[in-house]
Amino acid sequence: MRLHILGVCGTFMSGIAILAKEAGHTVTGSDLNVYPPISTQLIEQGISLIEGYDVSQIDASMDCVIVGNVIKRGNPAMEKVLALGIPYCSGPEWLANHILKQRWVLGVSGTHGKTTTTSLLTYILEVAGKKPGFLIGGIPENFGVSARLGSSPYFVIEADEYDSAFFDKRPKFIHYRPKTLILNNLEYDHADIFPDLAAIKQQFHYLIRTIPGNGLIIQQADDANLADVISKGCWSETTTFGGKTGDWQAELVASDGSVFKVFHQGEYQGTVQWNLLGQHNVDNALAAIAAVFHAEVTPETAISALTTFKNVKRRLEITGKAKEIVIYDDFAHHPTAIATTLAGLRARIGNKARMIAVLEFGSYTMRSGVHKNRIQDSLKDADMVVCKDSDSDWGLRSILSQFQQPTRIYDTVDALVENLVPELHAGDHVVIMSNSGFGGIHKKLLDAILNVG
Repeated sequence: MRLHILGVCGTFMSGIAILAKEAGHTVTGSDLNVYPPISTQLIEQGISLIEGYDVSQIDASMDCVIVGNVIKRGNPAMEKVLALGIPYCSGPEWLANHILKQRWVLGVSGTHGKTTTTSLLTYILEVAGKKPGFLIGGIPENFGVSARLGSSPYFVIEADEYDSAFFDKRPKFIHYRPKTLILNNLEYDHADIFPDLAAIKQQFHYLIRTIPGNGLIIQQADDANLADVISKGCWSETTTFGGKTGDWQAELVASDGSVFKVFHQGEYQGTVQWNLLGQHNVDNALAAIAAVFHAEVTPETAISALTTFKNVKRRLEITGKAKEIVIYDDFAHHPTAIATTLAGLRARIGNKARMIAVLEFGSYTMRSGVHKNRIQDSLKDADMVVCKDSDSDWGLRSILSQFQQPTRIYDTVDALVENLVPELHAGDHVVIMSNSGFGGIHKKLLDAILNVG
């Protein structure tokens, strides 16, 4: 089939493109925002990219157009698809109909940690010889690609609650029908499509309704919002992890989470020693171990696999070092994710080293001001906070003025880099946090540091 993908450079839709190409289809795609690492990955997979949505990219010979949820009515390419009567569908619908049928789907859902946990789960299955297929909302370094078909019944997918397309407002995860489901956590997010937390809980309840009776739901033990979802009805077996009461527990050996013991129902299973940091990643690991246990992979095998796990790109990824200054790239953009990421790094580097948080609040939820009262606390571990101002005035400057530690805010990335570099010195750790390309700030900052006399 000849397939064209609108919005192909999103992390999810790029995975759809890779799976379709591997399945033997001719695949092209277009997007407005074309930047690494996703664009690089697509080009390496032999997928032709078109920048923009000019109508010339659409013709009647296309068998199907797969539409990303960034596409709206009025998009020129989409309007031509409709006018010509070309078959179209959402990415999740295409995935469900062409890839996931007859597969043992292992889904990872929740507000935070989906990408890392999905990568952990996939890698453990790979090490165990299960040869899983997967679609991950990032590029796991152990695989170097965000999706593949696999050669076994197992398929691991990041089960996102965001909507499927402009014509299908159901969450993506409703299409997947997992047999094994991880519920990592649940907080209010995606203020552009969910009016409140209750609306998100309702969608997670619908997800629970799709899990078969012989399936397994793995939930964070102390998350009250998840407990509320389960209380609405559950027809599958459940197990818990983390917290004070979880069936799967961890005991930190190193305070930064780089070494921890694993217990299942009180029985010691082994000790993990790995490269990841933070209690949040310890919990992610417990969830993944519990999920693969359902797929008949022993805790011993899972723990051994974790010792060679490499993190996902843009998850506290070191992008460069210059003049003894370390620069990190991290995808965190929600207060909880920001706090846990910085806490993990603080535990690793200690209290003497300076940690500078550089942020772009790009998500609709943050720019709407929903979580503005939590920002100061989420950044408490940073010694300095530097922000790029956003186009919408949601009170960021006022919030920063209340911080105890030094803060800076700039209108442009170039101004931010120019003014930050003189304030840096050897031994600093600079954590750049954004869910976008952030104007190429990582390279700009590294080059500017190197060019200082």
